[in-house]
Amino acid sequence: MDMQVAKKKLGLKERYAVMTRGLDWKPSYQKMEDIYPYIAYEGIKIHDWDKWEDPFRLTMDAYWKYQSEKERKLYSVLDAYVQSNGHLNVTDARYLNTVKLFISGISPLEYVAHRGFAHAGRQFPGPGPRVACLMQSLDEIRHAQTQVHAVSNYNKYYNGMHDFHHAHDRVWFLSVPKSFFDDAITAGPFEFMVSIGFSFEYVLTNLLFVPFVSGAAYNGDMGTMTFGFSAQSDEARHMTLGLEVIKFILQQDPANVPIVQRWIDKWTWRGYRVLTLVAMMMDYMLPKRTMSWKEAWEVYFEQNGGALFKDLARYGIKMPDCAAQIALEKDHLSHQAWSTFYNYGAATNFHSWMPDEDEMAWLSAKYPNSFDKHYRPRYEFWREQAAKGNRFYNKTLPMLCQTCQIPLVFTEPGDPTKICYREVDYKEDKYHFCSDHCKKIFEDEPEKYVQAWLPVHQIYQGNCFPEGTDPTVEGFDPLAAVLKYYHLEHGRDNLDFEGSEDQKNFEAWHGQATKNI
Repeated sequence: MDMQVAKKKLGLKERYAVMTRGLDWKPSYQKMEDIYPYIAYEGIKIHDWDKWEDPFRLTMDAYWKYQSEKERKLYSVLDAYVQSNGHLNVTDARYLNTVKLFISGISPLEYVAHRGFAHAGRQFPGPGPRVACLMQSLDEIRHAQTQVHAVSNYNKYYNGMHDFHHAHDRVWFLSVPKSFFDDAITAGPFEFMVSIGFSFEYVLTNLLFVPFVSGAAYNGDMGTMTFGFSAQSDEARHMTLGLEVIKFILQQDPANVPIVQRWIDKWTWRGYRVLTLVAMMMDYMLPKRTMSWKEAWEVYFEQNGGALFKDLARYGIKMPDCAAQIALEKDHLSHQAWSTFYNYGAATNFHSWMPDEDEMAWLSAKYPNSFDKHYRPRYEFWREQAAKGNRFYNKTLPMLCQTCQIPLVFTEPGDPTKICYREVDYKEDKYHFCSDHCKKIFEDEPEKYVQAWLPVHQIYQGNCFPEGTDPTVEGFDPLAAVLKYYHLEHGRDNLDFEGSEDQKNFEAWHGQATKNI
């Protein structure tokens, strides 16, 4: 009788190899170029897909185990936060405008990232990257869902969050993050992985999530803080995948280096322009601040990113050219962005305000070389005018950058007194840009960017009014019609925070919760 011998249990590396390489096959009656039509046209050369290594070697059974445990912990905290009326424990109702910015500007991007990684994974012949893209695609849709669930509690009590998915596709300033991901998912699979997997997830993601999550913690928002921590282990895996993508491509063929360098230059700049929203959030929208935008950029990009690009130098990759201009702008970016939103506060889905004296003192300390000289005088004037009943709302439509879709409000590098403006003539049309870098991106791929859906242009063409609107009637108010198209209620979802319904409700509810009535 033969002795029963226990089968040796496979280790993590062996199990991962079985799930990826072991389940792959080569087609016998279809051409590889027909099955993977997108793999060649970007010019990237891959000689050995088996050289792809996933440092996490995460298998599907382990993935579901880890994620289900995180879900249980996340929703137990969210339930407790909701049942205890945690929304009344935030520092100030102004903070809730940060949540509005996040749910309308960031959360929809998580869903688009889910679609993008699912599509990119389908295009790779190698089983390793296909599995890695599958895992990240699942992560991204989970992030979108948990963020919506966490923020949905605030929608019960405060304005401006009721139709965030509708707003994301239509509201003028939300075209900035939307166009970023639209640009990425309409690229090839390799560029998508460089744009999102590396340039955004690895190089810039700390500048997005750390300020929002730490800002939530500092301001008593346990809901946002909890989903942020729940996603953090996923983000660590995403960052590692992004770095693996770059190294894998660069090691495969020297001809890949200039292509990857161009993509890194492009997507670092595009991602930085999206982070303009984060910059003003950090410096102006948090009642209790963690650090300034300038400090965050110096820590997370100049120091951490500097070390990264020193490491990549052995592959022939250098720091993106745009870093020099960003270094000049870090003293000005958030102030110029907040000034813009204060002016156009009648067409947003959140409230704006002028910083008080304590906050301006903080800004002076954080920006000693720029704030008092260039921005304090205008803020003090605007605040005086508002006190006199002359709160100004700009109802004009600004020219937008054809590439990043931000209004032309930024200044020349090194000269904060002069608006930066560039233009290109292409096929008998004129296109406008906010910087040399946006101009270069357009010139590299003009046929792509001439198709950009620019909100201001669409409004002028009459494409942003509710169906059946007649703009020729006497007394027609285009702003009112656009707000209806946005599904925003004028005076409740926008305008100044002072005197808003959110401010009044928060004070009343907070008083009931903390005082004897």
